[in-house]
Amino acid sequence: MVNQNLNKAESYYMAMYNKNFDEMASYIHPHVLFIGPLATFNGKESVVEAAKNFSMFFKNFIIRERFTFGDKVMLVLDFDCPDPIGTLRGASFLSFDDGLISCIELFYDARPFEKKKDEIFTQN
Repeated sequence: MVNQNLNKAESYYMAMYNKNFDEMASYIHPHVLFIGPLATFNGKESVVEAAKNFSMFFKNFIIRERFTFGDKVMLVLDFDCPDPIGTLRGASFLSFDDGLISCIELFYDARPFEKKKDEIFTQN
């Protein structure tokens, strides 16, 4: 199950990068909890909407490191964003329940995104 969770975590981010939000949503638990430096909220629809908005802010990304323990996955990520942001380094701590991502906790320096917060975390 650990490798399955790691594969799903990586596939979740690849789907976001490819803007395949239906596939991305297939990895998310309906009652997912999202915790980040700029917002905290619940629900698959809210996470997908925020991911759609965030995906406009990066051109590419790499997963530098991967760690798993039980039903937890930690990814160390570098997002290639346009100037003036440049490389955004962060970590994504993912918890799984019933084979789906049930909690996403992000760690990154949010200062470059303060002015764009409403664009990323606003429901359309």
